Amino acid sequence: MKMTRRGLLGTGSGAVAAAMFGKRAVAAAEFDFKLGVDTPETHSLTIRLVEAAKAVAEQSAGRVNITVFSNSQLGGDPEMLSQVRAGGIELMAAPSLTLSILVPLSGLPSIGFAFQSYDQVWAAMDGGVGETVREAIGKTGLVPMKKVWDNGFRQITSSSSRQLGSVDDLKGFKIRVPVTALLTSLFSGLGALPSSISYSELYSALQTHIVEGQENPLAQVSTGKLYEVQKYCALSNHCWSGYWIIGNRRAMASLPPDLLEIINTAFDAAAVKERADLVEMDRSLQAELTEKGMTFNKPDPVQFRAALVKAGFYTQWQKTYGADAWAALEKYTGKLT
Repeated sequence: MKMTRRGLLGTGSGAVAAAMFGKRAVAAAEFDFKLGVDTPETHSLTIRLVEAAKAVAEQSAGRVNITVFSNSQLGGDPEMLSQVRAGGIELMAAPSLTLSILVPLSGLPSIGFAFQSYDQVWAAMDGGVGETVREAIGKTGLVPMKKVWDNGFRQITSSSSRQLGSVDDLKGFKIRVPVTALLTSLFSGLGALPSSISYSELYSALQTHIVEGQENPLAQVSTGKLYEVQKYCALSNHCWSGYWIIGNRRAMASLPPDLLEIINTAFDAAAVKERADLVEMDRSLQAELTEKGMTFNKPDPVQFRAALVKAGFYTQWQKTYGADAWAALEKYTGKLT
């Protein structure tokens, strides 16, 4: 089924409502799981998660019920990550950059200016880089599903006081980044002043000028209504990030093999659809955000890459991730250091 952005936004609320209704309808399910995610209910990721949960309920004949809690209802990403580790919630769509707090290798695909296209991203994430990250996640006691979901290439937005077109424009720029060392390091290397703030608090931080700008994929800028408090967007494509569907090990181990297979198959199939959704959305989002008052520019990435080389960014993270993991990444991106 081909879904337009309009279609996605129009079905989000009903889809989540249907999932909640489904919970009441199958109250006697053998396995009743909660899944937390930070994206709004109108975001494609949330919509496809709900779709996967409904497929699991149908294919398991009601034996498994998964309720999707969108928009950080169960807490910010770090809090949800702690809950899924402890078993307070069974499943989470974990942003790869937030997950890197616990699993440093989760940040490997988000190295600044590494991937130049989605062809490179999916070859790596469905190949050796994805395998490397999944193995690292598994060692922490969490259970990752095979397919990583898309969060998109990240762009930089700023308030009406500053448009960003060069490395010099980032000097002293107060920018919100996720709670992760990688992006803090990246923007520090470019001369900015990064602050780690939870996504659920981002709009308020921009509105009250605690920070001047932020960086996120365009889908997050749109569904989070960040265009209301940001004037400019620099299409920097400075890194790619995704979402891993992770489960509490005890909860996943409690499932019979047939039900575990149903869950894995349904969520991996939905991941492929969500990837296509975001590509389709990105094609129209720049025009839509322009209509909402944002001004776009496209900086030359070469100058940013050169600044990071000079700052020792790539050398630092090569040491952090190790030679084998770095070699796995460079197999798809070409030489970075």
